[in-house]
Amino acid sequence: MTEAELATTYRDYIACLNAQDWPRLGLYVAHDAVHNGRAFGLQGYREMLESDFREIPDLRFNVELVTCDPPNVAARLAFDCTPAGEFQGVAVNGKRIVFAENVFYEFRDGKIAQVWSVIDRAAIEAQL
Repeated sequence: MTEAELATTYRDYIACLNAQDWPRLGLYVAHDAVHNGRAFGLQGYREMLESDFREIPDLRFNVELVTCDPPNVAARLAFDCTPAGEFQGVAVNGKRIVFAENVFYEFRDGKIAQVWSVIDRAAIEAQL
């Protein structure tokens, strides 16, 4: 994939997440996907995302920054949401929080094969 194709694919993936279009997730995520060193596979990845949306009803992925160096993508995602209970080990309990996630992806055969994600937990704690 070229840089432009990879960027388009990544933005389409984010649109898929925001639409919660789970049947299409397999277009973007490999069947043997790994997230932060854990072999989730496509099904586990989907379950993680579905859980995120249940726990954070107003969850929306906002791309703040994206850069592509095939086969890798680096992104900074911005969130402004109200988790219902605990989030990242912090009792948020419906309070609105704003934070960022820095995430790196490795694509293989046009799909996300590896994800390394770091959420700014300190920003969350500072708001509570």
